[in-house]
Amino acid sequence: MVDITHKSFTLRKAIATATVKTSSAETISAIENRTVPKGDIFEFSRASALFAVKKTSDVIPDCHPLPVEFTSVTFKIEDLSVIISVEVHTIYKTGVEVEAMHGASVAALVMYDMLKPIDKHVEIQNIRLLEKQGGKSDSNKFINSDIKAAVIVCSDSAFRGEKEDTSGKAICAALEKYQITDVNYQIIEDDFNTIQSTLINFKENNFDLVIFTGGTGLSARDVTPEAVGPLIDRDIPGIMETARNYGQQRIKTAMLSRGVAGFSGKTLVLTLPGSKKAVEESMEALFPQVLHVFQLNDNQIH
Repeated sequence: MVDITHKSFTLRKAIATATVKTSSAETISAIENRTVPKGDIFEFSRASALFAVKKTSDVIPDCHPLPVEFTSVTFKIEDLSVIISVEVHTIYKTGVEVEAMHGASVAALVMYDMLKPIDKHVEIQNIRLLEKQGGKSDSNKFINSDIKAAVIVCSDSAFRGEKEDTSGKAICAALEKYQITDVNYQIIEDDFNTIQSTLINFKENNFDLVIFTGGTGLSARDVTPEAVGPLIDRDIPGIMETARNYGQQRIKTAMLSRGVAGFSGKTLVLTLPGSKKAVEESMEALFPQVLHVFQLNDNQIH
């Protein structure tokens, strides 16, 4: 199965439909009057849809087992057709589109099986996904290619050329995924005054986003939070809480990261760890939804 360990839990919803078309008004009348010889097709189809939704990962090889937290099965008669609608909700890392479609298709097949003794021309039509919510498609609404960003690597060894930077480049690559290409990339020393003057410079030059990497740990030279903290006017604690929680689910030492985040003037400042793996996880946890802060600011301005 596809690796989804990098994804975060979000509310996912999907609605799928299937159409069972009969060939006569008599068949529709039998359905409505509950006189189909094999039984009440609505109740049998509803039960089968619920079973199918729960068992999707057992019969569709690439589907992940997931917690199904809500399923609704409804029916509507239109002319000579019965429209089956299946809605599924979960809070998980991946969507429930296939679960909804599987439920609708099995319900339609049960309905077909129950109707074929009285209607030799009944057929299943148009099994399709009607709607989906949650996940990547919803997050894309936060993407803003007009953002002016800076990535600052705080590392004595990288500044002296003794070690190649990987974390800053990883952040730049992640930003590019979200269409942020106007990026100023710098490597500076792990120095309190240098960090502060660098941030002040980008703030004065009206940068929208400044991301520091490195200096958030516990060594004597890790001073990024101390340098950045006093320059933050509006703290946003939920940002780094989210990053640490995401990291904690993957490596226990993530709780030791001391990163801070918030606005310095109109510039959003993030302070991420110094390792490539840690910043990749932080970017996965925070983006693109963190970009919503710029939409909120724009609304306040207008």
